[in-house]
Amino acid sequence: MPNKILFKNAKILSMKSADIQDGDLLVVGNRIAYIGKDSKQYAPFNRIIECDGNLLMPGFKNAHAHSAMVFLRSKADDVALQDWLFNVVFPKEERLIIDDIVNLNKLAYLEYLSSGITAVFEHYYYPLASAETAENFGIRIVLLGAYNAKTLAPSQLNELYNYFNNKKDSMVSYMIGFHAEYTSNEDCFIKTKEALSLSHSPFFTHVAETEQEVNDCIKRYNMPPLKLLVTLGLYDNGGGLYHAIYLNDEEIELVKKHKLFIVSCPASNAKLASGIAPLTKYFKAGINIALGTDGPASNNSLDMFKEMYLAAVLQKLINKDPIAIPPFEILKMATVNGAKAMNLHEADILAVDKLADLIMIDMHAPNMQPNHDIIANLVYAANKGNVLLTMINGNILYENGEYFLSESKEDIVKNSYVSIKRLTE
Repeated sequence: MPNKILFKNAKILSMKSADIQDGDLLVVGNRIAYIGKDSKQYAPFNRIIECDGNLLMPGFKNAHAHSAMVFLRSKADDVALQDWLFNVVFPKEERLIIDDIVNLNKLAYLEYLSSGITAVFEHYYYPLASAETAENFGIRIVLLGAYNAKTLAPSQLNELYNYFNNKKDSMVSYMIGFHAEYTSNEDCFIKTKEALSLSHSPFFTHVAETEQEVNDCIKRYNMPPLKLLVTLGLYDNGGGLYHAIYLNDEEIELVKKHKLFIVSCPASNAKLASGIAPLTKYFKAGINIALGTDGPASNNSLDMFKEMYLAAVLQKLINKDPIAIPPFEILKMATVNGAKAMNLHEADILAVDKLADLIMIDMHAPNMQPNHDIIANLVYAANKGNVLLTMINGNILYENGEYFLSESKEDIVKNSYVSIKRLTE
């Protein structure tokens, strides 16, 4: 018999709308089985969790991350993006091995769980190691696979796409992309397009993160990066753009035409002084915006509360408009819109038959008082310390400061330092 967990006397924010209801939520196996006020009919339960008016909501979807970059946290600060990448990050990353990805991902996953992040769009080296690590750990991830002249042919990318996306009840799914226009060449463009044609995968990459990136692309190809990638046919199956700070009006129309997702990382963009994405302009154009943390080397935290706050207040600032984007729309960017961008349509909202990827927020904490507007509090006042519980796929992995994993937090941290010391000393 599947495990039955009842969350009793909760406030429930489904994210289907901004309405919050009082009631119970039942999880059976890895699915939500009931939301309402008459849960007794489903007794007996394996466990009853008294919520005492605390809030249940969908987990955050971190729609852009390089998790294993945690080894460079506080080691690569206060440098502009191009210098940061080519002189600090890339030389260190050349030393990465598979064991490092395993050790470092787990350290990042601990932070994800305590921050209420239930799914991650993972864009980094050794994706198959990330897949195995995530499966064993119990976190949901979407891998971004990339063509590599030495290891992966387009046919292999297609095989991986079909393998992960057709695997029943897998915690891992797969899409195809590459790092960026400026770190790719003509061979990469051609072979990636071939892989996309075989798999029909959406395409994701970094686009227009800095003015220098845009200007250099125009010098090379006589057009800005998004227009180039569209012209090459890489977005024929849809997909999205990471960062997208410097799009011109023609490119914004291309985003709309191809129904692309923009994944904004406001904390990383601010820390690297890359710029502030014009999210209000994109929002008013009807573009689906999601949020990501980017890597912990450029952020330096993996905290979607911080991303929501910055996404909201920076738009007010640059537009000189205190109501630039409503709080509920910001919250959607961190949850529902991220799920759409990641093709996690069964984990987007709290509803019967949806996957049980949910979090509980402490509504009794001082920073959540008074609760005149719970959604506004989530965006403007809450922090990751308010996360009481994180459930993924029906499994409680974090609750009241404790982790429930196959290995201890202490062992994960200890093993991560094996990699951190080797990579940074």
